Amino acid sequence: MNDDRSHSSLLVPPSTQDWMQGVLSARVVLVMYEDYQCSKSADVYKLIKGIKRELSAAFGADYLCFIFRHFPQVQIHPHAQRAAQAAEAAVQGQFWLMHDALFAHQQTLGNGYLIEYANDLGLDMPQFLKDVSKQVHIDRINENIEGGIRSGVTTAPALFINNIRYTGRWRMTELMAATVAANH
Repeated sequence: MNDDRSHSSLLVPPSTQDWMQGVLSARVVLVMYEDYQCSKSADVYKLIKGIKRELSAAFGADYLCFIFRHFPQVQIHPHAQRAAQAAEAAVQGQFWLMHDALFAHQQTLGNGYLIEYANDLGLDMPQFLKDVSKQVHIDRINENIEGGIRSGVTTAPALFINNIRYTGRWRMTELMAATVAANH
């Protein structure tokens, strides 16, 4: 029997505890499980940023809400977990900037580089270093992973549009069409 536990719906609903761009009351809510060291996650995130820009211009800023959840695949990406911790440690108002920096530099996610990115963002470095070294945010990352697994996520990237798993191709036209169709 196939061990593919893919579900068609998101079992952990979006909440204000999630990292989000937009509002939960948006007509379309995208929930993405991603891995900072996964090139496909970075590519899909770029597509979503483009779609969000286009749909916001066409339908207003509250049309689309994007939610990010961690899904580091440590068995194939050894730096993904630490990168997720660095993103969480950038909670000093810089999560999304760190998020973007990690995807932009996903080939260089060693500890020294993470410190460099945090410093470039002007983070409180003693706090950042303490949070990462003490794994202060590991429970949140693990909750994201567990929620993804409960919803059938086995690999990143995984996307849910209005709580329904997206199974189409990772291309702008297909993803845009699915996003727009979710509102109808």
